Amino acid sequence: MFSALKFRKRGLISRLVWWTAAIVILIHVSLASELFVLRYINPITTGVQVQRRLESWFKKGNGTYRKRSTFVPLSRISILLQHAVISAEDGRFYQHHGIDWAETEKVFYESMEDSDAARGASTITQQLVKNLFFTTHRNPIRKVLEYTVAPIADFVLGKRRVLELYLNVAEWGPGIWGAEEAAKYHYKTTAQRLDREQAARLAACLPSPVRRRPAFMTQYSEIIQERMSRAGW
Repeated sequence: MFSALKFRKRGLISRLVWWTAAIVILIHVSLASELFVLRYINPITTGVQVQRRLESWFKKGNGTYRKRSTFVPLSRISILLQHAVISAEDGRFYQHHGIDWAETEKVFYESMEDSDAARGASTITQQLVKNLFFTTHRNPIRKVLEYTVAPIADFVLGKRRVLELYLNVAEWGPGIWGAEEAAKYHYKTTAQRLDREQAARLAACLPSPVRRRPAFMTQYSEIIQERMSRAGW
């Protein structure tokens, strides 16, 4: 009887593992299919945009949220902003394949030595995956999916499309989505006409776009411009 019970338990665990693996594979196939579509078609909305809309319904001033989003091709986004965002968010963007393992290892050891000094190591590709499919809420499952889906996104979309999508879906203030609307809202100009300092100040807001404002990002924007100079930009 004991052997039969043990056999049933093993069978249950085996089925649970099989179903878990099947669900994980299904999720990745589904996301890979969506990424293939996004290689050619611009997204109508994103996971983070849906999150912000839902959050606005539960806050005071219900109905005041206004989404502003204008998708523009990469050719109509200042190369200075492109370089500033890469310098600020993912300096090895053109060297890795979706995950910067060198930076991840560095952050891991830093967090082991001092958990209070822990920082993120997410690449632009990972942040794009988060923006498109998930939310800003910290979740270990989301993080695992970011790490597994980002290489797929890098392969399916390519660097240029990853950057184009990211710059068009990134959040730059309450209801402000993408470089074009960010340029209009913060500087009364277009994404194509942003100068070096404006680009650096906008890039400096990305880690916390709801709270940060370009006008107050003087110190960090100078650091970003130094990184750009070191990269030859």
